[in-house]
Amino acid sequence: MPQRRHLLAAAACAASGLGAALPSARAQGQQRFASIYMFVPAAPGGGWDGLGRAIEQAARGAGLVGNFQFENVGGAGGSVGLPRFVAQRRGRPDSLMVAGSVMVGATLTNKTPVGIKDVTPIARLTEEASAVVVPAASDIRDIKGFFEALKANPGAMSVGGGSAGGTDHIALGLMLKALGRSAREGSYVAFAGGGPANAAIMGGQVKAGISGLSEFAEQIKAGRMRALATTGAERTDPNIPTLKESGMDVALTNWRGVFGPPGLRPDAREALVRLMAEVHALPAWKETLRTRDWTDAFLTGPELDAFLERDRAQTETVLKEIGLA
Repeated sequence: MPQRRHLLAAAACAASGLGAALPSARAQGQQRFASIYMFVPAAPGGGWDGLGRAIEQAARGAGLVGNFQFENVGGAGGSVGLPRFVAQRRGRPDSLMVAGSVMVGATLTNKTPVGIKDVTPIARLTEEASAVVVPAASDIRDIKGFFEALKANPGAMSVGGGSAGGTDHIALGLMLKALGRSAREGSYVAFAGGGPANAAIMGGQVKAGISGLSEFAEQIKAGRMRALATTGAERTDPNIPTLKESGMDVALTNWRGVFGPPGLRPDAREALVRLMAEVHALPAWKETLRTRDWTDAFLTGPELDAFLERDRAQTETVLKEIGLA
């Protein structure tokens, strides 16, 4: 998969002609919305949930939003929750859903009738390299040991990660292909979120894990997991080598962003874009990116629409190439 390089873009987007259903920034000072409904189509504790909570912390801290209401509906890379958001929040100007590249891959793999094309793009916010980890008690000491075990017996090397067809699954498929094996030989165990995946890895239910580095960071620092490599083109953590450095020509990242429901008026979409542009410009958001090792990938408007079309086409090509679609 071509490397998804981050595109930096800053500047608040001006909105005009906001209808009566939208809050007035002039009337409420800095507050843009009295309340935001944040839908996370994954279990608590994972990357999507973490992004939604980070948005809440930054937006409420700056007084841009009064309150947030969260709903988590996990399963199948967002394919379970997505139809619920589409059906129940249609046209609602105070609603956001967190999603990203995992949903693109999962909906293609599962051949679901509802996909990202059925919601309203608001902003791409971050991208993140995945990390390959093993439990601290594992006999595998480094990434070369992982490669050897994976190549020798892919079926015996169970790997936990996000939903089937998502970035984590694709990463394993690409590694197997680079080792001369078939992606179909892999033993991939999909979990509904980062919390369950962490528990399974530390509990020895799987022999290794692949997910966003931020989802494993706490366990790595505490010595409960050992990080073997990351999947980005360059090191995210100076102490963890990339797959490329380790002799494997594989590089990919996982992007995340927010979407509005279908049926939004143009002014309602613009108000949500403006909100996310203001969050992106906050010093607190810059600090969040730094502390969580997220790469700034802010993108909105027609450029975001074009990116999503390219991403879907590229993901479909890779999934077919490695036998996952």
